[in-house]
Amino acid sequence: MNEHVIQQTDNIEKHTLSNKLLANISKFRELGLIVFIVLLCAFIQWRNSSFLTIENINDMITNAAILSILAIGMMLVLVTRGIDLSIGAIIALSGMICAQLVSQYSLNPFLIILIGIAIGIICGVLNGVLIAKIGILPIIATLALMNIFRGLTYRISNGEWVSSYQMTEGFLSIATGKIFGINNLIVIAIVIYIIFYYVINHTVIGRQIYAVGSNPESAKVSGINENKILILVYSTLGGLSGLAGVLWVSKFASAQGDTATGYELTVIAACILGGVSIAGGAGKVSGVLLGALLLGILQNALPLLNVSPFWQTGIQGAIILIAVILNTLVKRSVDRNNLIRRKI
Repeated sequence: MNEHVIQQTDNIEKHTLSNKLLANISKFRELGLIVFIVLLCAFIQWRNSSFLTIENINDMITNAAILSILAIGMMLVLVTRGIDLSIGAIIALSGMICAQLVSQYSLNPFLIILIGIAIGIICGVLNGVLIAKIGILPIIATLALMNIFRGLTYRISNGEWVSSYQMTEGFLSIATGKIFGINNLIVIAIVIYIIFYYVINHTVIGRQIYAVGSNPESAKVSGINENKILILVYSTLGGLSGLAGVLWVSKFASAQGDTATGYELTVIAACILGGVSIAGGAGKVSGVLLGALLLGILQNALPLLNVSPFWQTGIQGAIILIAVILNTLVKRSVDRNNLIRRKI
């Protein structure tokens, strides 16, 4: 009997040590991601010397700016155990309306940005109300509104495009202009990340968002208004999507009904690569930034390596799948470790 107890204790200790190791892996996930990015860049540079040129790095970061802006908003939604499949359609709707306003009235670029954000917030509030107030599952509510927003975009545009020659130079300069030699898209992304880093890590609202995602029941007992938080995060993501719509149209100098189709999956992938848990309650701003940067590197590098377009999506999917598996294993090990400690 004593031998059995000793053996069981040894097994528990070994299991606990193993779980502690994986827990440490969880803590240093961002460091591992940085190392992976550095090694990936070194490999790509070895295969193509034009990868780490100043011009290509600038293009790569600029192209990843819109993705990173959307990823920070999606992180908030995922942290609350939600999901938003409508952001691609919001980008298209916001971009189309703003492009038409520019072509007809030549409005000030700053005003157009505000209009785009307002359109996105309205769409996000609709998502939040359906989810928080009516109780529809996030995936169902956002899927339905995705089709509504996309259909509305086609209806407003009558299936026609708004091209660059119909847009003002001021509007196009939103994405092409520079501040202190840095592209406007990069500057906007940096400002947004600074703001959200502070809000998430140093305000009551930030703590409440994580509380709702970690344990909704305990959050309610603590007096946190869950409905208010849900509407807030969806409207925030909507506002960022509306902003992204303006930036997208300005960058590509074209507004179309099918703009950003399926882009929400890329944004979710960036969050998952950055360590955001789809089960809610876990995610860091720094991790999301790294995840968006990694996807930006892959999208830029694979064509440089002459990888077939048919394989590019598959390679990105494989990397995302590996990240999901690692995140799941780490979370499971940490939960199991906590359970064993309670038993002891």
